[in-house]
This record gives sequence, C-alpha cells and structure tokens, in this order.
Amino acid sequence: MKIGELAHRTGLSMDTLRYYERIGLLPRPPRAASGHREYDASVLTWIEFLRRLKTTGMPISGMLEYAQLRDRGPETGAARRRLLEAHRDRVRAHVAELQSCLAVLDAKIAGYPGDAKVETNDDLSHADSDAL
Repeated sequence: MKIGELAHRTGLSMDTLRYYERIGLLPRPPRAASGHREYDASVLTWIEFLRRLKTTGMPISGMLEYAQLRDRGPETGAARRRLLEAHRDRVRAHVAELQSCLAVLDAKIAGYPGDAKVETNDDLSHADSDAL
C-alpha cells in the first residue's frame, strides 16, 4: 500500500510515517518504479503496537530501543521482554496514581448536592486530604 493509504488506515500523518521511517521505527519499504513507498500490510500491526507504546507513555527512545532489538532477531527476546516489563511497571504506577486522583475527584463530586450552587474554597494548596 502507498503511504497515503497507510496514513489513512493508521490515523498517522504521512509526515509522521516518514519521520518514523527516517529514525528507524519503521522499516524502509521497497519502492515502486515511480519511487513511491510500497508498504506491506504487516506494518499495520507494528504501527498499532507503536501507538500503544506511545499512548502508555513510552518515549520514542524506548520505542527505538525496542525496534532495534526486534530487528536484531529472536536472540534479543529476553532483552525485549525486560524492556517491556520495565515499561509495564511504569504504566502500572501511573495507573495507580490516576486511580488515586480519580478517588479524590469522586469524593469531591460526592460532596456537592445535586444542582445546588455551593460556595466553597477550591484552593487545595493549603488543605490536607481529609479536608477535601
């Protein structure tokens, strides 16, 4: 598929796809006689994986490290696993932090009556967590 179709199917811009190729996140595809890139459909799965890594906060440097290990073959499986496990640990910690924040929001919302207007000081800089 050409880069425009790949962009459409992945939701990434053509510039992003070219950038990913330039830095090594995407393999260089073969080119048609016209010089246009011809992507294999298997790249869709790889791009979806990259999107999930990005969504979960992995920096491009981490994605590049993973891609380089992947390109070196199956003997890098243990290193790839360690990299993903470390990232998973960071994601879990972030999810726990977000759950804590959500609990505070839920408690704050529960303190407001239905549609009534409530005057309150929402400056939390000096409040302890029990006063929220």
